[in-house]
Amino acid sequence: MEMLEPVRVLGLGNVLMGDDALGPWVVEALLAGWEFPEGVSVVDVGTPGLDLTPFLADADTVLLVDTVKAAAPPGTLLVYGRRELAGRSPLPRVSPHDPGLTEALFTLELAGAAPRDIVLVGVVPERVEKAVRLSPPVRAAVDAAAGEVVRRLSQMGLPPRPRALATPPTPWWERAADFRIELSVRA
Repeated sequence: MEMLEPVRVLGLGNVLMGDDALGPWVVEALLAGWEFPEGVSVVDVGTPGLDLTPFLADADTVLLVDTVKAAAPPGTLLVYGRRELAGRSPLPRVSPHDPGLTEALFTLELAGAAPRDIVLVGVVPERVEKAVRLSPPVRAAVDAAAGEVVRRLSQMGLPPRPRALATPPTPWWERAADFRIELSVRA
């Protein structure tokens, strides 16, 4: 694992499960459009499950980006603070993807290594199923989620700078899917 800075932006999600790729998509958008100051790490952590703990340990502030279950339309941006996240009871783990956030925070609290602050920037998914592309409402929410991360970092006195030659994000998993489609059309 790379050395992480005290302020961490962590994208959670499985790029092969449709809207679950929100976190990695937002990380791609942030890295394509912004330069981050010293002290800020922006990392796609995939689906760490219980292995989320090292990504949170000894951080000052963690901004998580992931899909969230909520009674709201797909594509809705929701933000949860530490109190709301820590107050949740641990849920039964039904897959290795389940982030285990509550468990990781509890473990780190006991060890004295919990982040001082943690925020979840979430988007309500439309579909989480085997697919490489985001649904239209979730794809439309990527910029809003990235903007929320930039806004929060700026409020912390760590404003990202827009890249001089910003390019649209082109995640590897979408390029691979396009290549596979192109090969099948040629065959």
